[in-house]
Parts: sequence; structure tokens; C-alpha cells
Amino acid sequence: MIRIGILTSSRADFGIYLPLLKKLKKDQEFQIEIIAFGAHLSHFHGCTVEQIETAGFNVKYKVESILLTDSAASVATSMGLTTIKFADFWRENAQKFDLVFCLGDRYEMFSAVMAGVPFQIPFAHLHGGETTLGAIDNIFRHGITLAAKYHFVSTQQYANKIAQLVDDKQHIYYVGALGLDNILDLKLISVEEFKQKWVIDLSKKTILVTFHPETVNYTKNQHYARQLVNAIDDLKNYQVLVTMPNADTAGNIIRKELTDNFTTSDRVFLIENLGSISYFTAMKHCAFLLGNTSSGIIEAASFGKYVINLGDRQKGRAISKNVINISIEHDAILRAVSDIEKSKILNNENIYSNGGATDKIIQILKSLTSHEHSKL
Repeated sequence: MIRIGILTSSRADFGIYLPLLKKLKKDQEFQIEIIAFGAHLSHFHGCTVEQIETAGFNVKYKVESILLTDSAASVATSMGLTTIKFADFWRENAQKFDLVFCLGDRYEMFSAVMAGVPFQIPFAHLHGGETTLGAIDNIFRHGITLAAKYHFVSTQQYANKIAQLVDDKQHIYYVGALGLDNILDLKLISVEEFKQKWVIDLSKKTILVTFHPETVNYTKNQHYARQLVNAIDDLKNYQVLVTMPNADTAGNIIRKELTDNFTTSDRVFLIENLGSISYFTAMKHCAFLLGNTSSGIIEAASFGKYVINLGDRQKGRAISKNVINISIEHDAILRAVSDIEKSKILNNENIYSNGGATDKIIQILKSLTSHEHSKL
């Protein structure tokens, strides 16, 4: 039996992991243990560890380390605290895993992985090789890549990038974006079921908004938040569903701007966390997406949805034809909306699709075990 640890620090990465976790759980060749930390254990961010348990997975390990404030000093302190907590965790548990999955580019994921390097943890990294020039996450992602032994990437372009970073082509696998398997595997709810659950009617023209801070030049986030709020105010022909920003430097600035302006609105709805099923249901039925989240870059094309991608947070990522990149300015947002309203209906072509990442990853894990005749 292959013993696999799953590092998950947020609602976002757990949602991406989900199709893989389901199949690993059913396969008797694998034993999975979930290691929850970061925003999952924060009541301020919705205590999303409960979603993991609701999805049918036992959370054996919980490592608390995140701070409530989001200044640069707080983020740096959280990184240090996470490293210290995981130094103890790996000391006690390193030998219990044959492989540990890590995903993406979050600072807390970076800290957990870096703490494992002296213990020679065999990390398997998902979504390495990508570029996001408007976020300090870009640095963390490449650091995680250098610490990992196995790399499961979303495009061939990113596979080539990792080969350059690690100076080795071994154990780099182009499998496509794992999150796209959710679209096939998750049973989405109906518009009526969504209305009963959230008191939001998706039969109305709806903009799905997720806007995170830019963490490279974070001093402008107040201005950016106001530009977004002013644009939403002027888009009166639309209902707006906002999922709140994550735990990043200056994220609370955006959160406050949204709550100050829209808490009592009957047209703009602020939701802390929809969960994977409701989020993809909203994506399926919305008119288009607005913001700067990676789901707009990776998943939205598979629903045939246009995405107005704001600013530099995702700058450098490969994009499908559905993505419109603009500056974070009120007038630019309104022009982009007008352009979408005049545009043709999209197909579901997605550059991140490679025929099912979950099955490819599992086949690779089994072939590695068979080839090496022992631990991965």
C-alpha cells in the first residue's frame, strides 16, 4: 500500500484536489492522510476544514499557524510559525508517508514544504512551472518546485519550464489541470437548489466575482478595490455574486471595501465560501466572470465563459481565448463588459485540458511503484 499525505491549506486547493482524493480513497493500493493547515483552521476564513469532513474525508492531522491580520509582517510571521510547526510535524511523522502531495503557490504551502526539505520528504507538486507576476506567490511556487521530487503539470509549456528550473527532465509529467476533472465528476446543483441554499437566483443575469489583492505592489490595493466597487455599482443590469478574497497581504482592505459598500445590497451578494459544487454551479450559470482568480484562467473556459481578468496577479499564465486581460480601472471594466455583451458565444476549448489528470496521476504513481519495487 502506498501511503500518501495530502497538504491542504485552503478551500481553493482542496477543491482542486477533490477528484484525485475520491479516486485514491477508492483504490486499495493507496492510503491517504489529509494534513490540514492554514486558512482551513481559521474561523475568520470560514473554518473550511469542515468542508473536507463533509466531503467524506477524515482529517487526521491539523496544524494551526495562520494569523488573522494580513500585513506584510503578519504574512512573514505566519510563514515562520508554519515552518516551526511543520518542523515538529515532520519530525514526528516523516516516516509515515511514501509521498506527500502539495499544490500551487501559497506562502503557507511553501513554508510547510520547506520545513520538510531537511527530512527529505518526497513531495509531489501540482501546478508547478506557472507564472503569476502580480503575486509574490510566483516566488513560492518555484521554491516548492525545487523542493519537489515529482511534478504534475497543467501544460507542456510548464513542463518545459520545470525542466529548466530543476535541470532535470525526470519525473515531470504533463497531465493537465486537475481541477478540470471536477467539472466531469461533481454533480452540480440546479438553479432552484442553488436558490434554496443561498437565496440567490442564478436565472438572473449574474456576474461571478472573485478579486484577490496584488501582493507584489500591494500599496495600490485600496485604489483597485474602489475601482472594482465603482464598476459593480454601475453595472446595474446585473446581479453580482462575490466570493471573498483569500488570506493574502492586504486582503482585508478589499474585504472591507466590499462589505462597507454591499453588505445591505439586494443586488450584490457577498459569500465567504461557496464550496466546489456551488462555485462551479455559479460558474456554469453566470453571464461571465470578473476578477483575478486562477479559476478564471483554468476552469472557466471549460464552461464556455468569458473572463475579465483584472491586473497583474495572473500575468504570465497561459490563457485560453475566453480571457480578456485589462487594467484595474472602472472605465476599462465597463468597456470589457460592453465588449462581452457584443461577442459571440464561446465553445468549451481549454488549453489546460489533457484528457483527465486524475487517472493519469494514479497511473503514473502505480507505474513508479512497480518500476522501483519499493517506496516511491
